Amino acid sequence: MPVNHYFQDGKGIGNQSEKRLYEDLIIEGLKIYGQDVYYLPRTLVNRDLILGEDMLSKFSSALLLEAYMETTEGFAGEQEIINKFGLEIREDTTFMISKRRFTEAVDNKATLVKEGRPNEGDIIYLPLMNSFFEIQFVQDQQPFFQLGQLPVYKLVCTRFEYSSERLDTGIAAIDGAEDQYSLDQLQHQFSLENETGSLLLENDSVSGDNNYLLLETYNLQTQSTYANNNDLDTEAGFDTSSTADDILDFTERNPFGEVDF
Repeated sequence: MPVNHYFQDGKGIGNQSEKRLYEDLIIEGLKIYGQDVYYLPRTLVNRDLILGEDMLSKFSSALLLEAYMETTEGFAGEQEIINKFGLEIREDTTFMISKRRFTEAVDNKATLVKEGRPNEGDIIYLPLMNSFFEIQFVQDQQPFFQLGQLPVYKLVCTRFEYSSERLDTGIAAIDGAEDQYSLDQLQHQFSLENETGSLLLENDSVSGDNNYLLLETYNLQTQSTYANNNDLDTEAGFDTSSTADDILDFTERNPFGEVDF
């Protein structure tokens, strides 16, 4: 054989047990020196088939994962720059994660746009800094085939520019960004009619029952005998002989809108 079969089988140095041990050591190192982050998979709502983007995308889940932040001395990128639009802050960083841990914690639990790997456009939330980072590129060949395998992903990220995406992950620290920065008017809509034709309002804080707007057909006098009040027009003698004459008329014949008697 061209290679020494006592050390390898032609597919890299080390047997499967050694490769597994090497991967375990990487995961242990990430758990010791890394940070807890949340991986937010992007869900496409209305994808533009021409431009390949989705302005209505949302994030419905946040999956906890350990990651090592390679830029330990500060952010990479161009930092603060002045362009024709004013001050722009470009803060880049790289997160290292284990491929096996990504499969266990994210890929097996979430629906990704492209299954089996981190996706560009997904979000990394770093609780330590209360910051969001968008994945720009996924590097999956560094380090290059140590022991004949590729055990880690390197996620090249930049600071996420929020543009009113839906954040419904169930984690208050993440979902609060939507309440604070969203400009989507549909976030402030209220429920329309229910099955009985009533307009729904917020639930009562005490009983939990729905509050409603009054229907147009509601008549207080038929609901309570104590509300049988006299009609003001009748008491004042302003009633006319027909209901058609009750309409205010702002014509030349009656410019002040007085009711004809």
